[in-house]
Amino acid sequence: MIVVGSDHGGYELKMAVLELLRKRAVECVDFGTDGSNSVDYPDFAAKVAAAVSSGDAQLGILICGTGIGMSISANKFSGVRAALVHDEFTAQMAREHNNANILAMGGRILTIEQGKKLVEVWLDAEFEGGRHQNRLDKITAIEQQVIKG
Repeated sequence: MIVVGSDHGGYELKMAVLELLRKRAVECVDFGTDGSNSVDYPDFAAKVAAAVSSGDAQLGILICGTGIGMSISANKFSGVRAALVHDEFTAQMAREHNNANILAMGGRILTIEQGKKLVEVWLDAEFEGGRHQNRLDKITAIEQQVIKG
């Protein structure tokens, strides 16, 4: 299951992403926001990141105006690897090299078509493992050390 969230700056792109996921027969849940009225992005990032961190969801997609605030907020959660992407290459590498479990995008940076394409590239890419797994293991070790500290 993929959980999806946005603030007001990402609302329009979020709705298009949800439509894309449903057309691809991907189980998805909309965690809000429900319109273009101003809201605080950390509230929605926390909902999506908590679901991914706990294992209730396999993947997440977050969209705010730039994607920056969403990615910063989501990466505060244990086990979350939220990647802010702007083009097809970064979307592909986020999955293949970093095994990103949350995709973050900017609704005011990307067109609807660009955003949908980045979601498709990210979903279709597969984690390569190998040397990349070693690096993810180091990230996990840092995360565990910081949590204990």
